[in-house]
Amino acid sequence: MRTLVIDCATENCSVALFEGAGGSLRLIDARCETLGRGHAERLVPMIGELANGGRAERIAVSTGPGSFTGIRVGLAAAKALALAWRAELVGFPTLALIAAQARIERGEQAVGIANNAGHGEWFVQRFAASGLPRDDARSLPPAEAQQALDAQLVAGSRAEALVEARGFGEALAVLPDARAFAALPAALLSADPRPSYGRKPDAALPGSARAAAAGPAAARPAAAQSADEGARQRGAGAPQAG
Repeated sequence: MRTLVIDCATENCSVALFEGAGGSLRLIDARCETLGRGHAERLVPMIGELANGGRAERIAVSTGPGSFTGIRVGLAAAKALALAWRAELVGFPTLALIAAQARIERGEQAVGIANNAGHGEWFVQRFAASGLPRDDARSLPPAEAQQALDAQLVAGSRAEALVEARGFGEALAVLPDARAFAALPAALLSADPRPSYGRKPDAALPGSARAAAAGPAAARPAAAQSADEGARQRGAGAPQAG
């Protein structure tokens, strides 16, 4: 069985194709680029560059926390491909992927994850040596983030800043990479992938702000508003009672 892994929840955009099942995954092909922006334009071409166009029987996608736009881009692509290929779809936490990278590079030990969350905050989460989470992911100001992580090893895009601020430990400055999926505990895979933004989104969904500003009437379905307008017109043309 082949598994296509997609992660574009942060500045990185990465895809990887694996062969095998369970704990015996073999990497076939991969792409990883640090984009910042433009994930929507680059993700599908990156998948197409993989061996056999990235086609797989299972698709695994990163669900966050991370960028509101990036998470939605990844989920949309994964769902579309799963439908087209009739493939199984699973999700996995973004910070757990970083913890898996730390296990690959530094061995099995407890690790704290510190990643950029935007608006001056950091996503933080603690992981055991097994790769399983010890708590939930949180978005915190830097001063609180350094108090939240007690592991000697800290990984992520804000690892160096956190280790320097708290005055001890080892930093592993990395962004999530789909190639680390093979080291991710199977218990963290979800059969119902849903976005986990970790904080309120920076951007409103299309139309939501306009509907809120216009009041309750604007939020009503267009068909209902059209029916109301038709009723008013018929009423205007009806003869008046004498």
